[in-house]
Amino acid sequence: MHFIKKIIESPVLNDPAEKYKSIHRHFYRYSRGDFIGPAIKISKTKAKLTLKGSHEYEDLILEIVTRGISNSDEKFEIKGKLISGVDVSEMINNLGYNWNLKQSSGQTKNYKAEIIDQTNRDLLLESIERFRENSYFLLSFNINPSCKVTTKKNIPQPSKKKVEDDDVNNRIQFCTGYLSNTEKNLNYTLEAILSDFKSELPKNWKTITLFNNYKIIDVEIPKSIKDSRLLRIMAIRKGTLFRIVNIDGEIIEKQYSIVV
Repeated sequence: MHFIKKIIESPVLNDPAEKYKSIHRHFYRYSRGDFIGPAIKISKTKAKLTLKGSHEYEDLILEIVTRGISNSDEKFEIKGKLISGVDVSEMINNLGYNWNLKQSSGQTKNYKAEIIDQTNRDLLLESIERFRENSYFLLSFNINPSCKVTTKKNIPQPSKKKVEDDDVNNRIQFCTGYLSNTEKNLNYTLEAILSDFKSELPKNWKTITLFNNYKIIDVEIPKSIKDSRLLRIMAIRKGTLFRIVNIDGEIIEKQYSIVV
């Protein structure tokens, strides 16, 4: 499950730094203030769904398109990069992959692996979920024109723009996915991305763009920790999540008070 959907279902988390790492890690970089969060666009034709997302939606686009693969045993090639804040070598091996995970030499330690491999639908879905806790899984594959994902291999710098100056059309070029427009695929896509807006969607929409923005009003710093880097990681953010959806020009907004 994508971290934004988890927040919608449980906006106030108890001890997020320890118990909800897959959500909490997406907020490490935020202090007090207003911030642009991830965005995604869904376009629909009679035959195909097109998903375009910013960074932090690549895992969900990858999951949605992968779920649309009908043959669970079919092997296909994946290419890309894994970027993690911790050593995930054991997880990689347990999943049956043979990727060379290298530790960075910079002050901020991270681990990266270049990926060229073969997998199948079910293994890839398991991998997406496992890596969500501590990694960015930047993958591309191309089975056919109605079943493919293209993801950039380098994480963009956080946006310094104000919310009102957001260049969303540029940001959502980070990851693109295509899948057949079947009733099953469409229902899963809307549930995974827009579960809180589904009842308000018109039947014959063409494009939907979803914005997630944050207003952090308080950062709760653990008093027992002295290391500045660890303080940033363990700090708890309190504020508001703004979800704004543009459905063929019609705007609907929802707000959630969050503790993450």
